[in-house]
Parts: sequence; structure tokens; C-alpha cells
Amino acid sequence: MTNLKYTSILEGNLFMVSDERGDVSPSTDMPTGLFGFDMRYLSVWNLTVNGERLSVLSVDDLQYFESRYFLVPGEPTHYVDASMSVIRQRRLGGGAFVEQLTVLNHQEVAVDLRVRLDIATDFADSTEYANVRKKGKISTAVEQDTLHMYYTRENQCREVVITSSAEAAIDDHGMTFDISVGPHGSWETVLQLIYWVRGIHGRDIRVTAPNFDAPGMVDASRVLAEWLAAAPTLSCDSAPLDQAYRRSLTDLAALRFTGNLRGEQQFSAGLPRMMGLQGRDSIVTCLQLLPFIPSMVPNVLHFLADAQGTRLDDFAEEEPGKILQEFRFGERAGFGEIAACPYYGAADTTPLFVILLDAYDRWTGDTSIAQELEFHTRRALRWIDEYGDIMGDGYLWYARRNDRLGVENQCWKDTPDAISYRDGRIPVGPRATCELQGYAYDAKRRGARLAREVWNDPAYAAELEAQAAELKRRFNQRFWIRDGRYYALGVDADGNHVDACASNMGHLLWSGIVDPDKARHVVKHLMSERLFTGWGIRTLAEGDGRYSPVGFHTGAIWPFDNALIAHGMRQYGFHQEAARVAGAIIDASEFFDGRLPSAFAGYDRKLTKYPVQLAAACSPHSWSAGAVLMFLCSMLGLDPKGEHLIVRPHLPRGIGRIELLDIPGRWGLVDVFGRGH
Repeated sequence: MTNLKYTSILEGNLFMVSDERGDVSPSTDMPTGLFGFDMRYLSVWNLTVNGERLSVLSVDDLQYFESRYFLVPGEPTHYVDASMSVIRQRRLGGGAFVEQLTVLNHQEVAVDLRVRLDIATDFADSTEYANVRKKGKISTAVEQDTLHMYYTRENQCREVVITSSAEAAIDDHGMTFDISVGPHGSWETVLQLIYWVRGIHGRDIRVTAPNFDAPGMVDASRVLAEWLAAAPTLSCDSAPLDQAYRRSLTDLAALRFTGNLRGEQQFSAGLPRMMGLQGRDSIVTCLQLLPFIPSMVPNVLHFLADAQGTRLDDFAEEEPGKILQEFRFGERAGFGEIAACPYYGAADTTPLFVILLDAYDRWTGDTSIAQELEFHTRRALRWIDEYGDIMGDGYLWYARRNDRLGVENQCWKDTPDAISYRDGRIPVGPRATCELQGYAYDAKRRGARLAREVWNDPAYAAELEAQAAELKRRFNQRFWIRDGRYYALGVDADGNHVDACASNMGHLLWSGIVDPDKARHVVKHLMSERLFTGWGIRTLAEGDGRYSPVGFHTGAIWPFDNALIAHGMRQYGFHQEAARVAGAIIDASEFFDGRLPSAFAGYDRKLTKYPVQLAAACSPHSWSAGAVLMFLCSMLGLDPKGEHLIVRPHLPRGIGRIELLDIPGRWGLVDVFGRGH
């Protein structure tokens, strides 16, 4: 629950956001309502008893797919002597929504009540909830004690069907129950919502709602239990780490959905604004999850390979070999009103795809995926040189081709002001950010290993290794700011340094492109007061022109960013610094009840007793959940070498003992142990 007192439940890309009473009304600052496949199916879901709104006593967050609200009629007071109460218990299961409504009479006499549920939908696209302007037709009908709501636009049709297990007077705007509840008695009904999607991407989707206690609902609990059972067991002395680990695994389970024609599960990026498939987020999440539950990785690799670019398309920013960044199922995407069906506007997804494939092969020993995707991987590596090298100088660049709808910054810091000079100016034209070069270098090295060990092509392996070595040599000369002793955030089209001091250079440690003699300077900057807050590393150094502790990419703290940096520090031997970063984020997680948001404010820890959440941050978020797992890997120093798992623990101070049991990999299952200093 946020400061705005919103509550949420989710199952894959189906989610519901309501207020703390369980009511739903349209909001301009939050996508409230029930959403599925990028469309809102409930925009109003408000309960009254005898014409009165209800007040909340408490909310139980039972599971990610289930919540319960305890309510009383009337306005809240310091003391409530309620003669009746209401319980709303709702679940998402099998892609459907069910709510059980119970009215309890606490008096010694019977009461007659009018229970009213106002219901409406505007069929808003998930990208337009703040300013809904529909181009299709909305209609409502009551048929056989069932409320039907329709939306049609050309060949697409969406239908919502709502029923009640108790007798109701149904009209176009909701349901009314005139009931009598006996002394100390109760009354209940089960409300069910199912929806149809017709003509979306050539598919028809029908969701059938089970009964509240039917197997479909029970299965959600069973599936979660099976997911958690498949992960390594963590035993540790740190309560915050234990809480964050379990919450992260649960949140990753919650964000899974079936998103392709193969029927394979993918990850939604984050609730509530990024519930589509994001290529970058999916790849990074899989890299984080790989040592724990590797079974999801082939699903993501297959989806991205199936959608790999095959042509030149300026609207979608598609190019042969390029890996997509976003795929949406909504109306606006389907009709070309936003570029997301699919959208390829990212320069990092393609090298990250190669990195993930190699990491999966090295960790699991399952060479079948690398063999199956050889063609796609070669095309991805070719894209880096043929289309990614816009300026013809051997570096990886990006430039928006869809000037109307495309993303301006096509790296992980994708907000318009994210890439700037130290004085705050914004570069024009193509941009080559530093971490992109690290990803390209790592992709070439990993592609070389795959070529030599899996594809039996030593000549191609030698070619890629030579390219990687040359890129590393040239990069360390071109991007290094000698007087500041740090890597520039990027290079502009005129060849000048984009000289902001940013967290991006920490990704260079993770990729391995940093010269050893420069690594200590990079780490010193990252751990300086300008970047390290005590809660984590900021995205932009304090003192730079665009720095703001509440700026998403200009001063906020991103857990996933910190996880990659800490992992890179370990690779270069900076064990103590990596442990400090991990410990800081784990400390912060305690104040978020173990659920790290996508980002939080970059205030110094000396100024705040707790980390400050950003209102626009997603929570849960897939790569923030995965960050906890990557921190565990870096703290324990896990590194697959051939048929063995290398373990070199170095834990944060005060973390105590860690045991991680049954880590899966090509070695079978192994247990590892570590103890803090």
C-alpha cells in the first residue's frame, strides 16, 4: 500500500488497483481498476450499504493474487460502534476476477439492507488511463441475470461479463441487492467477471472464471508453492535478507504470464505502469534468476528470438537481427497509435540477448537452446556491427528513427533528460552511452565461446575475440576522462564526451571491459559521497547539472543497477565495496517490507531514517525482485566454471551466516555457505 492508500492484486499481466476500501474510481495519477492484456475492464467498482460508502478497518494482503477488506458503513471516526460489517475478499485466478461479498449483522434483531455495487468500464488502454478518448463504441446490456459490457472498434471486440451467485436487480450501471439479514446472521454473494478478447493480433482470448473455491482458484496457491519449492532454500541470520528473498521469489511468480503463441510464460515488467513485456527487463530479470530457477530463461529466449527483427521499419524501429524492447496487447498498439506492437527502440537488448544465452548455457549445461538459437545469435551479433554502429566508428550507438512516437534515449536510462553533459545540457544526434560498449564487448566474447564450444566454428570465434579485444582497447582510450579519472556517460555525434558522472560506468565492471588499472578509480567514484548514499548508488552524481534525488535517472537509486554494479565489483576483486552496496540495498528493502520498488529517492542516508519511495515507481518490479537474487550471488561469489560452481563468500558486515541450499546447475544441486565479518 502506498501513501495514496492504493491496494493491488495481480496475476501475470492481469491486475487490479483499488483504494483501501476495495473501491475503484478513475484516477489521473494511477491506473486504477481491473486491467488485462493492456485494457481496463473495470473503471468503477464501488460498494455502498443503504446509500453509504464504507470505511476500512483493515486490509489483509493474503497473496499476490488475493486480498481481503474489513469494512464498516459510514465515515471513519475515532471510535466506531458498528452494528454491522462487510468483508470483501477478492482473487485473480486463471485470468479471471472473483469477489466474495459478505455482510455480517451484529445486532440481536434482523435488518433490511440495500447493498449496491456500481459497475462501469471505459475500456481504457493501459497507456491512456489519465486521458481516455475512445474511438470505438461502448455498450451495455442486461441478459439473463448477467451484466454485459462491450467495446468494438473495427475488427476488435472486447466483452466483459459479470454475474452474481445471489439474486440481484441488475441495470446498465450495476447491481442492487435488497436483503434481510437475521440476528447475528450473515449474507453473501460471489461476483464473477470474465472477459473476451477478439481480433487482437489475430487471436481470440476467452477467460472463464471458476467458482470462488473451485480448483482454478486453488491452483494459484499450488502453482506458487511449486515455484517456491523449485528455488534454492535460504537460511540466514539476517531477517531483512530472508524477507527480501522470499518476497522477491513470490513477486517474480506473480509477474509471470503467458505471452506468446508457444504458450510459454514471460515476465511482465512491473505494476502498475509496465505490465507489458519489456525486452530489456525480461533479459536482466532472467540473468538475475538464472542461478535460482533457470526454467524461465528458455521461454524468454524463445520469445525474443521469434520476434527478432527481419526488416527495416522506421515506425517500429525494427532492423534485421535486432531484439525487441516492448510488446503490448492493447488497442492503441494494435491500431498503431503507439509504437509497441512490437517496438525495437533499444540499443542494449540485442547484445544482452547474446549475454543471456551464453550465461544460460554456462550455468545449466543445456546446449540445446544455444544450438537451436545459433542463427538468431549470429544475426544479433551481426546487428551490433551493421546497424548498431551508426557512425561507422566501431561503437554501439542509438538514434531515434520514429520521431513522433519513438523513445529518445534507447538505453536503460530511457527518460528524455537521462543522458546529459555534466553541466546539464542534453546532447543532440546519435548517442553512444558507455555501458552499451560494455554490453557489445561482453556479447562478442560470449559469442566467441559459443562459436568455439557449441557451434564448432573456431574461425568465427577467433574473429569475435579479435573484435572484442580491439573494442576494449579503443573504448578505454576514447571514453576515459583523464583529468576526472572516470568513464564518460557517453560520446555525442561530434565525438565529444558526454561527461556526466553516472552509475552507468558500474555496468562496465560487470561487462569486463574496464582496464584493470582504471577499475580502482571507477570504484572510488561509485563509492564516493557524490554517488553512494548509504542506501545505494545513485544514477547521477550529486553536483552534476541535472542531479535530483527524486529524478528517476538523474539521482534516484535503482536496485537492479546496484546489483549489476556489485557483481562487477566482485569480478574485479573489490569484495568489500560490493558487500557495502549489497548491504545497503538489503537494509533499504526492510522499509519496503522486502519488496524493492523499481527505484527510490537518492537522498543521503544521513538525511533520512528510511529510504524514500517515489510515487511513480513500479512495485513489484521484475528486475528489482531479481536484484535481491543477484546480490546473493555476488555476496557468495558464485561463478560457474566448467562442471563446477566456484564459491568465494564475502558478506556485508552484520549479515551473519548465509546458507543457500540446492543451487541448480550443470553440476546438479549444490549447497553453499558464507559468514559475515
